[in-house]
Amino acid sequence: MMRRVSILLTAATVLAAATACSGGGPASSSPGTAFDPQSCQGGTLYILDQTSATDEHFDPARIYTSGGGAVPSLVFRTLTTRKRVPGQAGTTVAPDLATDTGTPSDDARTWTYHLRDGLKFEDGTPITSKDVKWGVERSFAPELPGGIPYLRDWLVGGADYKGPYKGEELDSIQTPDDKTIVFKLRKPEGDFPYVATATQFTPVPKAKDGGTAYERHPVSSGPYKVQTHVQDKSLTLVRNPNWSRAVDDQRLACPDRIEATYGLSAAVINQRLSTSAGKDADAITTDTDLSPAELARISTDPNLKKRTVRGRFGYTNFIAFNTKVKPFDDVRVRQAISYAVDRQAAVNAVGGSSLATPATTFLPDQAAFGYQPYDAFPAGPTGNPAKAKELLAQAGLPNLTITLAHRNNDANQDGPAVATAVQEALKQAGVTVRLKAYDQASYRSAQTKPSDEPGVFLSGWGADWPTGGPFLAPIFDGRQILKDGGNYNFAQYDDPKVNAEFDAINKISDPLQARPRWGALDAELGRQALTVPLFHPIYLRLYGKNVKNTYLDEWRGSYDVAMVSVK
Repeated sequence: MMRRVSILLTAATVLAAATACSGGGPASSSPGTAFDPQSCQGGTLYILDQTSATDEHFDPARIYTSGGGAVPSLVFRTLTTRKRVPGQAGTTVAPDLATDTGTPSDDARTWTYHLRDGLKFEDGTPITSKDVKWGVERSFAPELPGGIPYLRDWLVGGADYKGPYKGEELDSIQTPDDKTIVFKLRKPEGDFPYVATATQFTPVPKAKDGGTAYERHPVSSGPYKVQTHVQDKSLTLVRNPNWSRAVDDQRLACPDRIEATYGLSAAVINQRLSTSAGKDADAITTDTDLSPAELARISTDPNLKKRTVRGRFGYTNFIAFNTKVKPFDDVRVRQAISYAVDRQAAVNAVGGSSLATPATTFLPDQAAFGYQPYDAFPAGPTGNPAKAKELLAQAGLPNLTITLAHRNNDANQDGPAVATAVQEALKQAGVTVRLKAYDQASYRSAQTKPSDEPGVFLSGWGADWPTGGPFLAPIFDGRQILKDGGNYNFAQYDDPKVNAEFDAINKISDPLQARPRWGALDAELGRQALTVPLFHPIYLRLYGKNVKNTYLDEWRGSYDVAMVSVK
């Protein structure tokens, strides 16, 4: 699919797809109740979450998300968005405010978009390309931090731009007319349409932009507008009268009202959803998965099983090596650990095969990322300690002792449970593993500052959008090594040939053509033993008994709030 070809779907197509997905597979409806997208409008949807949908600020400039997010995309439309269908098709880009996913030129250094007809803000004012330009420019203002980092790096002049509030424009964003917007990039970026799904590409009317105060009542371009918002506690959305499906084929927007409650514990959320009493029958969660204990209970309850959905998000949990620290500068030591690891034990440590699958590739096992199966150090599901011992003997380290760093809790699946599984597996290869636990704040700092980085530690990575580039580049592109902190190239690996391959693939604007290149690069990097992939997580979530058309999209691994119904 070439980017320049419009993939604009008709409303009828989306409605038909929604109807189809309600009959089985990842989407479902309440037992005995058919979902009809033509008549799904009505009722109130309740969202029960641990954390706020916006972290700290309900301002499109300050939200860090991809694909528009779950709740933000109900208020903030963007140039492009994720295609709102279940399965692998949901990892592709679809037009939103724009008529297509963008036209590249100059080796993907220039991207041009044209706005749809009939677009309006919540007050009925027409949306123009200048509103989109203003929305992007204000995300550079130092008083509005928190959004995606890519635009500062990608747009010509972005590195030094400080936002529009002192009268300065960013010349690399051009608006030759009210329907056209052009972005000039300093280097080829074939993934630009994926980045254009971020809320920084939301139109903001300059006349109503109050800077840091804008979040108190952001102007809606989506199906809902903000009625009330109490940070970290609650958010209430009601219908935007100037939105309709006629100008938005990517959101069904079935509920009349959406009420979100934040600050709840995971146990409380899952208990309320399982009981499904009163308003909780019309509830979902956008951030809370089932724990192993809860999954065991649900497995014996047929009614709860019917209200459980399974989803994937591109993520890999792995062992990271700092190759600047001995003995991990020796590839034979890294290979030995790769052979010794018992991946099945690691999967069992996080709850078993219902919640994770063993990983031998760094890229997630999803086609969108360019996944190609490989196993650089084949050792079966439980490891090959004999081969590990052989390699350690070759390295002159038959009685190796190492310290494995990990987080002090298991919330991110890089804590004591997985660390202990790795410790036991390496013991079979004659390696003594001492465990060192870090608290949340100090662990992130230690991992991402090269001078403080441990020699070997547990980590995980999920891309900001579902292609190979944002999954591999931060970890393996040598030009992304940051000495002062914020570094994710844990191996501090810098190979000019690999860096050049990143540049070459980034020129490809057709994701289908880029995928095999990303997969081949993943396999080449895997042979360097810079990481040991352990597992890819699986997400399981409950929903209230009255909620229909539920599925976890594969772009974010979350419910698509714009598509569910409670009528």
